[in-house]
Amino acid sequence: MTPELVVRGIVVTPTEVLTDGAVVVADGRITEVLSGRAALQAAEAAKTVVGSPGRLVLPGAVDAHVHSFSDPGETFIGATSAAAAGGVTTILDMPYDAGAPVNTAEAVLAKRERLAGEAVVDVSLHGTVRPLDGVRDIDGMVDAGVCGFKVSLFETDPIRFPRIASDELLDAFAVLRERGVRVGVHAEDGEIIGALVKSAIATGRTAPIDHVRSRPPVSETASVALGLELASAVGVKFHIFHASLPATVDLVREHAARGQDFTVETCPHYLVLSEDDMERLGAKGKINPPLRTPESAAAMWRALADGRVEMVTSDHAPWPLSKKSAPVIFDNASGAPGVQTLLPIVLGAGYFGGRISLLTAAQVLATNPAKAFGLEHRKGSIAVGLDADLVVVDPAQRTVVDDTRMYSSATWSPYEGLQFQGRVEQTIVRGVTVYSHADGLLAKAGDGQFVAGLR
Repeated sequence: MTPELVVRGIVVTPTEVLTDGAVVVADGRITEVLSGRAALQAAEAAKTVVGSPGRLVLPGAVDAHVHSFSDPGETFIGATSAAAAGGVTTILDMPYDAGAPVNTAEAVLAKRERLAGEAVVDVSLHGTVRPLDGVRDIDGMVDAGVCGFKVSLFETDPIRFPRIASDELLDAFAVLRERGVRVGVHAEDGEIIGALVKSAIATGRTAPIDHVRSRPPVSETASVALGLELASAVGVKFHIFHASLPATVDLVREHAARGQDFTVETCPHYLVLSEDDMERLGAKGKINPPLRTPESAAAMWRALADGRVEMVTSDHAPWPLSKKSAPVIFDNASGAPGVQTLLPIVLGAGYFGGRISLLTAAQVLATNPAKAFGLEHRKGSIAVGLDADLVVVDPAQRTVVDDTRMYSSATWSPYEGLQFQGRVEQTIVRGVTVYSHADGLLAKAGDGQFVAGLR
């Protein structure tokens, strides 16, 4: 049978790197993964060939931490267009939507309907739990297809991003344990941070670096420890979002060593930026948890290399510049856009920078997040039977981060001007090229699909 599509290059499978490989695609799925002579023969017979020897062929990235609606201007169109340009083929969208947090089955279904008309790449959804009586809606959200849950130990907003009390967390974790769904937390201690912010404002310490000083390491690790202890008591699958500290990783690994299914992620800003960049970045560097020391960044790379950190996510927060322009650092929104730069940074600073292997890059960008959140039946690996979600990277070219080439409505990046070895040449979702460096965005709104978590 004539292959529908063959993608050639250095193919990264879950267990090995095929230096002369080919991925054979039919009906949007991977039908064969070949190497050597068989790869060449498949390419010669194929209707369409993408890539070439020497190109990297990786599983499309699965970004498990994207806020498409923290600002209403972004929508799925902006976030998934940026994802396509960055080699991300599936986003897991966060539930903290402006004015309408996703904490009921009805909200999940409404968001599914919206993505059907807007998404450029595929989308899975996280749900959340509202304070006081939100536990009763968990089953409905799971039945509606969410892949995971995020709850917060820190209150950003009482409606959109509330703190959930420990007793309610125990109740929620018990339901999620029975349903087999992973739940993660935003782990920061509001009492420590609130007191330090109040003191800083009162004494005029409102420069960019004062955001970092108001969120010391203990404000993260104390909250992480609380979350881990609550999750351990119940036995739920548990995740720490956006870990910024090696001490956080140590806490997770200590608890996981007791037999618990615990995972942890970090983000590119904790790997290639540091608190030393705050004066240069200003409010663009205001992120929660904050940027840490260069030594902490180096330790997080080591934790990725040895498998102690399972995944890297963007924590994409597409705030417009109008929300990043206040002279007092505390008056600015927290977070930064990043879904478009996630894969280029991990490959460029990680693999090409000699910090992690190519196998590890594929695992932390795609395989591990898909597995953690119940998407491994379709996403995350180059393996027969899975969706043909692939990214072709030219290792001889460089990615130059340029605000004018960002697809997010935010129109800026904290990495502006930085260069990383390797450049996304093509992004393929279910066998269809949705982005190419030569032609730009090729998919249209609505081409993306909803992907339910596996139960």
